[in-house]
Amino acid sequence: MQHVLLVDDDDDLRIVGEMALASVGGFDVRCASSGEQGLQMVHERAPDVILLDVMMPGLDGPQVFERLRSDPSTAAIPVIFMTAKIQTHELEQYRALGASGVIPKPFDPMTLADEVRALVSEL
Repeated sequence: MQHVLLVDDDDDLRIVGEMALASVGGFDVRCASSGEQGLQMVHERAPDVILLDVMMPGLDGPQVFERLRSDPSTAAIPVIFMTAKIQTHELEQYRALGASGVIPKPFDPMTLADEVRALVSEL
């Protein structure tokens, strides 16, 4: 079973995302409500993939991503950004950073697990 860490400051999104990924996708899911908490959880138990919100107070998604990539123990963990602002130049920017994918928000809970599974299978 693949372990997913979902990092998002939106309580409702975390609840819906966790339920969809666990029940529909069969993933083992943990959630973090901030970039700081997400980094701490990654070091406690490394996930197979991280779903990372782009816009959060404190450490935002790109800042968390930079810290993950600069640490040899977390540099290879695939990261999928989640964002409500999905514009072509932003997509290119996230891919240029090395993100494994981008999922638009709000997402359909029934298709979230399929999208994550498809992105992970390409890795």
